[in-house]
Amino acid sequence: MTEDSVSVDVLVAAVRRGDADEVGDLLHVGADPEAVANGVPVLCLAVAAYDEPIAQALVAAGADPLRALPDGTTPLLRAVDGGSDVMVAAVLPEPVHLSSAVRTELLDRARQWTERGAEAELRRRTGESGPVERSRGEHHGWSCHWERLTLGGVSVWDGHAGILSNLEARFGLRTPFEELVARALAHPDEEHAVRSTVSLTLSARMDEETWAAAVALGRHPDRLRRLFAADVLRCLIMGLGSNPLDPDYRFESRGPEVLVPWAAAEQDIEVLAAVLNALTESEGPEIEPLLLSHLTHPDPRIRVQVLHGLQRDERCMLVRPENLSAVLTLVRDPDSQVRASAGYWLAEYPGRDPRIADALAELVDHEEQLIRIYAVYGLALHDDPRCVEAERHIGSVDREKWPDTWLLDAVWRYQWRQRERG
Repeated sequence: MTEDSVSVDVLVAAVRRGDADEVGDLLHVGADPEAVANGVPVLCLAVAAYDEPIAQALVAAGADPLRALPDGTTPLLRAVDGGSDVMVAAVLPEPVHLSSAVRTELLDRARQWTERGAEAELRRRTGESGPVERSRGEHHGWSCHWERLTLGGVSVWDGHAGILSNLEARFGLRTPFEELVARALAHPDEEHAVRSTVSLTLSARMDEETWAAAVALGRHPDRLRRLFAADVLRCLIMGLGSNPLDPDYRFESRGPEVLVPWAAAEQDIEVLAAVLNALTESEGPEIEPLLLSHLTHPDPRIRVQVLHGLQRDERCMLVRPENLSAVLTLVRDPDSQVRASAGYWLAEYPGRDPRIADALAELVDHEEQLIRIYAVYGLALHDDPRCVEAERHIGSVDREKWPDTWLLDAVWRYQWRQRERG
């Protein structure tokens, strides 16, 4: 076996294992990014495994996403078929490098999956008539998911509408607002990846037409449309998909004029939570009083938004005494997740009010380990000696799985400070 074939075997094995570090090292020392395993380029292996980091590394090293394959596809077309817009983005060349024919083929492919539906198109391609196996497809780097459909040994994710929307935007096509809304609402789950993709696609426009359309959608009698409108407005206010230094980044200060009266009138709890969440990304003196008025709201999803509004950025870390009292009320809330959110807030708060340490000490027995860790961290930051005993309540922690052990070492730093002070 030649040295070249060994390097190919090693690269293929690393790609199959999903070892991005080793793949990067092998490519750095000269492994061929166009290597083939059983007649298939290694890029296709990464695409089929939905392994974006490895696919990205291979393309950056020279793997051709437009390489013609024996079945008439290309790695990029296979990524479109796979249904993950994150994977497509990982291997998509800059539009300037794509011919008109390639652009048309990509759009047609994504539109075919979108209009027929993932299940119907999967049945057509496989020729199978049996039941479709369904599971949730998670993306570890994004707080969203797809549905994974498997039939006849072929699996796809149902994110094709997001792929189509992204491709249209990348290719300079302005899809009508209502058409994009229809694509998003075909997935009622608020955390579905298509909804996130469409929201970001719309927010990237950062223009008056999109703002006005989202505001109008917020008045629609259908709660799902209002829910989606709140998310689009939040993305516009945050300037997601745009440069915050751009002069067109101008919606942050305009949120209250729309969202404050909407919040006062909204009766649906889930929509109200989304409106308040969007409002916490805005600026204006009327925001905090509105949020504090919901301090005793019967639904915990609403109460937790109070915390978000009192800590929007570093400039707002030191709050007024009455607002700190509101957080101290929420840290003793009957709902566990509200208490958890208040615990996160207090653990990072730079003030030295003794009530903060007392509240954190009450969280060292919280059912969630991460909250216990934050409670101990906050006590240590406040130089409270109770952190030493509280650390024993954290329980076993696998430090190798923590990307940053700063939180875990808080008590050690506290003890070091005490020794330094003599």
